Amino acid sequence: MDDLRDKYIDLIGKAADESALEDLRVQAVGKKGEISLQMRELGKMSPEERQLMGPKLNALKDEINAALGAKKAALADAALNERLQAEWLDVTLPGRGRRMGSIHPVSQVWEECTAIFADMGFAVAEGPQVETDWYNFDALNIPGHHPARAEMDTFYMHRAEGDERPPHVLRTHTSPVQIRSMEAGGAPTRIICPGRVYRADYDQTHTPMFHQVEGLAIDKDISMANLKWVLEEFFSAYFGRSVKTRFRASHFPFTEPSAEVDIQCQWKDGSVTVGEGDDWLEVLGSGMVHPKVLQAGGIDPNEWQGFAFGMGIDRIAMLKYGIPDLRAFFDSDLRWLRHYGFASLDMPTLHGGLSR
Repeated sequence: MDDLRDKYIDLIGKAADESALEDLRVQAVGKKGEISLQMRELGKMSPEERQLMGPKLNALKDEINAALGAKKAALADAALNERLQAEWLDVTLPGRGRRMGSIHPVSQVWEECTAIFADMGFAVAEGPQVETDWYNFDALNIPGHHPARAEMDTFYMHRAEGDERPPHVLRTHTSPVQIRSMEAGGAPTRIICPGRVYRADYDQTHTPMFHQVEGLAIDKDISMANLKWVLEEFFSAYFGRSVKTRFRASHFPFTEPSAEVDIQCQWKDGSVTVGEGDDWLEVLGSGMVHPKVLQAGGIDPNEWQGFAFGMGIDRIAMLKYGIPDLRAFFDSDLRWLRHYGFASLDMPTLHGGLSR
């Protein structure tokens, strides 16, 4: 047994890997290993011999198993140390930078408009993008023969043959939200209606889907003077400088009187600067709400009056941030968005500034 012990302790100490160590285990203490065979001989011995040899063989087996376990742990530690030496990592190095997403200019200007008008007491109202023919046209005093109701200008929803329900359209403006707001809340009211609108047009300054923000204020003593003040306050806050406006007489079915609104600007080398110079740029339509529109919203025009206006969010974004082509807003070009986009934490507020 001393020879067996010395033999296997020496071989275990020289084992180079776990595979060699497993072979030694099988040779020594496996079912047919040398020590196991010795233990089988105990049955042939006399009680006195068995009492003498049994403890010695058990002690030898335990010692060999302990040596095998210690060698296995040592081999595992050596393998781990070798791997740590080969695969080291400096955890003090800075992490790899990740490109941050950008806020689309339309979303940014949408928030800027909301912040400015909220400061003047306007709430935000929303409505469905698929509207009935009545809300989109009839309630706004738009007659049946008006060009805006033609299929070449408006997207009509498909109706199955025999479907007698009123036609539905993709709204051509956010004015239907004004009617819904008047129906729900009555007067007085002061709201803006930002949202997507749809018209069948596509060129450098028109797209089939674009964004509008419309405003509505109704009270008992509102006039065009209030409208002019609101618009000049908005443009001055939006562009960060004093901006004058000019009203030109126009015609819209839903307002009377109606006015196109120009803002002061200067054209130089093909670019425009708002708030200075002697030129004018048309930016929106406005006017006093037509009595028939008030009636459609459930408001008595003999007691209440108000003004309304509407402008394109995409277009005023082009003006402020120097974006030359409206179609680029919807191209999903990441290079364009990284150039014109805003940081995710650059949220517009009046006290913090409305632009970067």
